[in-house]
Parts: sequence; structure tokens; C-alpha cells
Amino acid sequence: MEKEFDIIVIGSGPAGQRAAVQGAKLGRRVAIIERDKLGGGCLHTGTIPSKTLREAILYLTGYHQRAFYGQGYRLKPNVNMADLKQRLNQVVGHETAIINHQLTRNGIRIVNGEARFVDSHTVAILGEEDNETLELRAEHIIIAVGSSPFHPPLAKVDGKHVLDSDQLLELDQLPRSMTVLGGGIIGIEYASMLTNLDIDITLIDGRDSLLGFVDKEIADSMTFYMRNNGIRLLLGERCRDAQHVDGGMLINLESGKQVRSESLLYATGRQSNTAKLNLAAAGLEANERGLMMVNENYQTRVEHIYAVGDVIGFPALAATSNHQGRAAAYHACKHKAVRYSDFMPFGIYGVPAISMIGKTEEELTKEGIAYEVGSAQFRETARGQILGLEDGLMKLLFAVDDRRLLGVHIIGEGATELVHVGQAVMSLNGTLDYFLHTVFNYPTLTGATYKIAALDAYNKLEQLDAGSKLPSATA
Repeated sequence: MEKEFDIIVIGSGPAGQRAAVQGAKLGRRVAIIERDKLGGGCLHTGTIPSKTLREAILYLTGYHQRAFYGQGYRLKPNVNMADLKQRLNQVVGHETAIINHQLTRNGIRIVNGEARFVDSHTVAILGEEDNETLELRAEHIIIAVGSSPFHPPLAKVDGKHVLDSDQLLELDQLPRSMTVLGGGIIGIEYASMLTNLDIDITLIDGRDSLLGFVDKEIADSMTFYMRNNGIRLLLGERCRDAQHVDGGMLINLESGKQVRSESLLYATGRQSNTAKLNLAAAGLEANERGLMMVNENYQTRVEHIYAVGDVIGFPALAATSNHQGRAAAYHACKHKAVRYSDFMPFGIYGVPAISMIGKTEEELTKEGIAYEVGSAQFRETARGQILGLEDGLMKLLFAVDDRRLLGVHIIGEGATELVHVGQAVMSLNGTLDYFLHTVFNYPTLTGATYKIAALDAYNKLEQLDAGSKLPSATA
């Protein structure tokens, strides 16, 4: 049994998968260690399950058809967890098989068990079945162990009345009411999708507004849609304690308010899974949230050990983890890495979805950059009417001086797909002219929203130009 490798990757989520495969493609001997299920949290408890759950809810509840058949329309009455899990299990099972095949066909050794550093080149793996410890050595080690939900020091998670986002997927039946603690991306995604199952949702967050990093008009729109869909938002409120009461939970706020619900969902961020790695044996350390410091090549302070994905913190997205894993493998193999664009989109899979790239209006104003806005409402497009879309807004921000595209901000169904056209234009330093001169398929959301928003901005810029050419009052 081989115990010497060129690269050992700890963790098989998006970052670990890409690091292992890229190393193997460059001719290195690679082993990947996974303590739980192949694919990591992204596949089994995080990104893929939550997005699959969202699609299942929207389909089974007939959400997209209500514009035609009324708010009471349901494709399937009384949707339950068994209905949702059927689709979830199918997607996860298929993706697991694909990952397993991808790793094995590239000659990567898959090792199951809990990894722990012995020294900076040696990792011990405690197997689940025989309880024996296996030691593997490598010239380079890439840490990609992901993260887990953070539990605040309130009521203890029990998987029934007090849940985190992982345990939510394991419920046998849906609660009638739920309090979501935390108004970040995870909290907003679950709150906005679960309310469509007729669950009474209350969301609590200590900040005065939601999604502070998102363009304010888009964030305000999301706040409106959530309230309009029946979600009670308690913003600027902090939780003092949470108590078990008959049939559920009682949450006491510092303001004196009380919230009672059948279940409490913690959506208060995530914590890196580095605690059991015995980092000190390799000359490494992590902060209180388990995060590690790296340089631009994803090297830790021990040069032959890399860290990628959630373990290095923001932005902690599957998309960026993919890039980081490949980049670390390239560097470890002394191979020139592909340079990735600085323009990175964000996607929030709420109901409706949000996606953005580039600068917000608030950032441009603060930086003193003159810009103009072009907007398009989804409901004003033919495709939007065909799909029954009542919500949806696209905003394009253009520089006044050279008309470069500076930002794309979208809320509405398909936002995370639509944003990529804007991303391509921005990456190529494109301007307003691209949208004015390009003919798009019709009827499409892409063509209509980008064209309408661009024409809106063009007309405003033309008015500015015309105004600047008028004779002055003192002439």
C-alpha cells in the first residue's frame, strides 16, 4: 500500500476536489482524505442541497404559476419533507457518483477517515471501520476541510426544535413555525424559501438592514419581498436567551420582545473545520473561528502547506474555492497558474434570487466616480410575462466619462445566470456600446433586461451631453 505522495489533499469539497484533480493532471501522485462523505459539506449539507431544496419548493408549491392561476394555486397540496428529500437525494447521489468517478479515473487515492498532522509532511488518518491509524507522507499538503455551522451560546442544538442549516435537511416533518436567527445569506435563503411552504417565519438580526454589502436598492427590494411574502423581520434586535417551552421555543430579545415558534434555526455564520487537525504539530495555527492566514499563492507560513476554501475565510464561495484549489495545486507543482479575473459575481439563492458584480451605487458615490444608472423591470419584458414574473429588477451602472460598465445588480428569478453576461463585458472592459449594438434572442430575459437597462442609461447620458452643449446663462 502506497504511503508516499507528492500531494495530500485534506477534504473533498470543491476546493479539495479541484486541487487533487489538478495535481493529478500535472502528473503528481495524489491522495485525498475525507472524514465523512465524498463531496464534503458543499454537496451533502450546504450549497447543492439548499439550492436543490429551493427548486423543489418552488416547483411543488407552484410558485412560478401563481401569476396565472392565483395565490392559492399549488401543484401539490401539503408538501412534506419526503417530497423534498426525493429530489434532494437524487441530485446528491448523482453528484457523489460523478465526483467518485472523476477522482478514481485520475488515479487519485481516496482515503476515508479523520486526518491529523504528525509533522509538517506527515498526516495520520484514523479509519472509521477498523480504528487503525494510517500514516501518509507528502512533499506538499493542501488543507481544504471546509466549515460547519456556528452555534451561538443560546439553546443547545437538538435536531428537532433547535436546528442549524445542516440538521434542517434531516427533519422528518416540517415545522408549522420557525424563528431564523441571523439575516445573512444563509438565513435569508432559508427564510425566503420556507415561507412558501406556509411555515410562519420570523427572522431576527442585530443589524438595522439586510445584506449591507449589496446595492441598497436591491437589498431594500429583498426586504420588501420578504415582508410581502409573510416573513416577520425583526431587525436591530438581539437575542438574550432561548428557552424550551411546550411544543417549541421561546426567544427572549434584549428589547423585551418575545418570539415563540415551533423551531429555532441558527443561521449565524460558519466555523472552519480545523480544530481536529493538530495544526501545531505542523507549525501552524488558526484563529478563534478556525481560519488560517495564507499568501497570494494560498501558502500558509509553512511554505509546502497550503490552505484553500472556507478555511481561509471570505468570500467562502464554492466558485472561489474551485479557483483556489486549482491555484494551490498549480503552485505546488511549480506550474504557471491560470490568472483569474478580478471580477467575481456573488449569488444569493433567496426567493427572489440576487446576483451582483462590480461596484454598487454607494461605493461609486463614496469614491467620487460619476456614473449613470440604467434599469429594467422583469415584468415589463415579454419573457417575464410568459414566465409569470411579477418581481425582478436589473440595474446597470456605467461611468459617465468613458461609459464603461462598472456594476451589474439583479434581483429576480434567474439572477445568478443573467449576471454572467455583465461579468463578461466587465472583464473585457466593455462599455455601453456593446449592449446598444448587440442583437439578442427574443423573447429572452437576458436580451430584454440588458437592452432595456442599457437604453435607459443611454438616454440619460444623452440628456447630460445635450445639457452640457447648451449655451450658458451668461453667454
